[in-house]
Amino acid sequence: MPFVFGYGSLLFRPDFPYRASHVAFVRDWMRRLDQGSPDHRGTPERLGRVATLVPRVGEVCFGAVFDVADEHEQTVLATLDHRERGGYLRHAVAAVVRENGTVVPAVTWVARTDNPYYLGPAPLDEMVTQIASARGPSGTNVEYVLHLARTLRAWGIHDAHVFAIESRLACEGR
Repeated sequence: MPFVFGYGSLLFRPDFPYRASHVAFVRDWMRRLDQGSPDHRGTPERLGRVATLVPRVGEVCFGAVFDVADEHEQTVLATLDHRERGGYLRHAVAAVVRENGTVVPAVTWVARTDNPYYLGPAPLDEMVTQIASARGPSGTNVEYVLHLARTLRAWGIHDAHVFAIESRLACEGR
């Protein structure tokens, strides 16, 4: 099975069996909180903002690859297809393992801009206001951003976009 590339909540809540995980990156993509969450960190009436990959030539997005055993492949893919049903589609990527430069085939989930929950880019203040007021079955949108930022640091990954949102949330006491 190809690896699973995680760049958002899969980093701190994979919820599937895997043999090993490694910090990795994908080229020509960047992480942005441009996808609306109608079912985890928001509701259809008040969408939360969660991470998706946005194509951008020359950028790299760091995350992690999870090595899933062949006997778990179908179950893991079905579980993740269901988990990411709120606007994401499965996508093949070539992930580069940071520690040794090995390129591995991976699958990930990317929100297309034509899905009904896609929010797109917005000014930072607008994003922070939206995040501060959203809550869904998996918890608050603020918790998602703070957990993602902490997890990125724990993996040794810098992400200016996520950290700017985290900082603004902290400054406003949210």
